[in-house]
Amino acid sequence: MAKKVVGYIKLQIPAGKANPSPPVGPALGQRGLNIMQFCKEFNAKTQGLEPGMPIPVVITAYADRTFSFITKTPPNTYFLLKAAKVSKGSPTVGKSAAIGKVTMDQLREIAEQKFQDMNANDIDGAVRMLVGSARAMGLTVEG
Repeated sequence: MAKKVVGYIKLQIPAGKANPSPPVGPALGQRGLNIMQFCKEFNAKTQGLEPGMPIPVVITAYADRTFSFITKTPPNTYFLLKAAKVSKGSPTVGKSAAIGKVTMDQLREIAEQKFQDMNANDIDGAVRMLVGSARAMGLTVEG
C-alpha cells in the first residue's frame, strides 16, 4: 500500500550546500522530518554539479515522517546571467541601457538543458520563452 502524503515542500538550495540552518531546517522541522538525513542525501546527489548552483527541490513528506525528494534544473535566470557574464539583471528594464548580450545559440543550449522542466512543446517554444526571460532581465538577444 502506498504511503500517505502529508504535504510538499518546495525549496531552492545551493548545490552541495544544504545544511540545517534556514530555510532547510525550519521547513523540514515543522513536518517532523529528519533534517540531517535530507542534507546528507541532497549534498550527495548534487556533489557533481557546480558548487553554489541554485537547485530547486520538491520534498514529499509522508505520514510516517519519511520523505522523498526530486531535484530540478536551475532557474532560467541563473543560466541567462551566466551566459551573459553579468552578476545580476537590470533594476530598471526598458529605462536603462541593456546590461548584457546573449546569442540565440546560447539560448538554444540553455533550452536543451532546461527542456524537461519547462512548459514547452518543443525546443523552439522553449527558446522563445527564454528570449522573453532574457528581455525581462534587461539582456539583448542577438542572432
